[in-house]
Amino acid sequence: MPLKIAMIGAGSIGFTRRLMRDVLSVPELRDTQFNLMDISPLNLDMVAQLCKRDIEGNGLPATVTATTDRREALRDADYVICTIREGGLEAFQTDIDIPLKYGVDQCVGDTLCIGGIMYGQRTMAAMLDICKDIREMAKPDVLFLNYSNPMAMNTWACNKYGGVKTVGLCHGVQGAHWQIAQCIELWAKREGLLGEDEKLARTDVDVVFAGINHQTWCVKAQWRGIDFIPKLLELFQAHPEFPTTEKVRIDVLKRFGYYSTESNGHLSEYLPWYRKRVEEINDWIDLSNWINGETGGYLRVCTEGRNWFETDFPNWLAEEAPKFTAESRSEEHGSYIIESLETGRIYRGHFNVINQGHITNLPDGCVIEVPGYVDRNGMNIPVVGDLPLACAATCSASVRVQEMSVEAAVRGDVTLLKQAVLHDPLVGAVCNPEEIWQMVDEMLVAQAQWLPQYAAAIPAARRRLADAEANGTRVRLRETQGAARLHTKTVDEMSRDAEESRANASAADKGKMTKVTA
Repeated sequence: MPLKIAMIGAGSIGFTRRLMRDVLSVPELRDTQFNLMDISPLNLDMVAQLCKRDIEGNGLPATVTATTDRREALRDADYVICTIREGGLEAFQTDIDIPLKYGVDQCVGDTLCIGGIMYGQRTMAAMLDICKDIREMAKPDVLFLNYSNPMAMNTWACNKYGGVKTVGLCHGVQGAHWQIAQCIELWAKREGLLGEDEKLARTDVDVVFAGINHQTWCVKAQWRGIDFIPKLLELFQAHPEFPTTEKVRIDVLKRFGYYSTESNGHLSEYLPWYRKRVEEINDWIDLSNWINGETGGYLRVCTEGRNWFETDFPNWLAEEAPKFTAESRSEEHGSYIIESLETGRIYRGHFNVINQGHITNLPDGCVIEVPGYVDRNGMNIPVVGDLPLACAATCSASVRVQEMSVEAAVRGDVTLLKQAVLHDPLVGAVCNPEEIWQMVDEMLVAQAQWLPQYAAAIPAARRRLADAEANGTRVRLRETQGAARLHTKTVDEMSRDAEESRANASAADKGKMTKVTA
């Protein structure tokens, strides 16, 4: 029987088609049945039309069904892939704009900081509902592959409270691995160990990354038996581009001795040191690419991509279907995991899983990102041991914020939610406790429609805000668009470079979108 893969949040423009193509590039999986589900009939229909066109264009026996009925999509599923963004761009806008009034300037706001914590409150509520439907409708041994952020919080909630085996998947390790390979290649050419025309692939460099999602550290990097960990700072500083685009990452490498997976903009908002003073933010970022630190950069490119896709869709549909080949397969982990489980071919990647003694100086039960091996017997995670102490300290602070956030989301506990935000590294560096209490109340009220677990508590939050306004005790707000916010282009403006706009709209990894105009 063909595999059944349910894709929840299938209106996602980039991920759905990309992951489907990856699966169908495996010869044994070319008859897979894809059940696409989204709450937006319009987005779902457009993506389903493109998926069906792609399958037909490649002459494959795979099938696609599209439905807004989640339980029907999950019926007898072997695998479930999640790419939801709970609240969509409307809620995302509040994740960025409300904290700015309190001095919290975020680039992405989807993993930690106040934006990531509130995104988690919305998403965990939705994902626990999805888990309930998976338990009741999918096959008993189903595997839940989660791509939705905040990765660690969602994966933690689904495993602890959802009753479904869940693995979190991210491409941050692959991106950092490529950067390290580039640095080693340049060094090897300078040392005469590689010819000028020779290239290093990512897989030529053996690495181990370990930590938590978006704070995963390269603790081993070898090529031709050479240990490059002591050399990485020198190599990154000598790179022609990275000293400009990766200032935060290189500064952390300088002080910690280890390189982080996550982009400059992401990392800058997970730590308490680089975005706490407005006048210093531009010293640490670069605006050639949103992911290098632009205020609300991810919100901007997602908004532009969605608007362009909806406008340009007829042209997408009229195009010739892309060819599904092994060479065009992406580096996203999902299809390789499914291939290994179904065929027995071994795959090594880095996955988000529950810590069970794998990283010995992070708490058991939290979600870590570590190497793993997959074959027909399942996913096997080796013991990494202790993280370097500075890396462990940074991860530990974030783990405790994640833990409080998960428990707050499950219980609908406003006090615990506020305590989680209070302990967030960047928020704590910028805001005093009263500012945090008011900011969380404001966000609860603004996002009420996506926070069912807080329904009983939100009227009190609304009253607290009104009383503070009436009594003159409301904390002072800032009037700002952020230290480095760029204009969100209109469709007319995007049409001046339709090729770039289409690339943005179709990208599963928007971190690769580099062309920015103010």
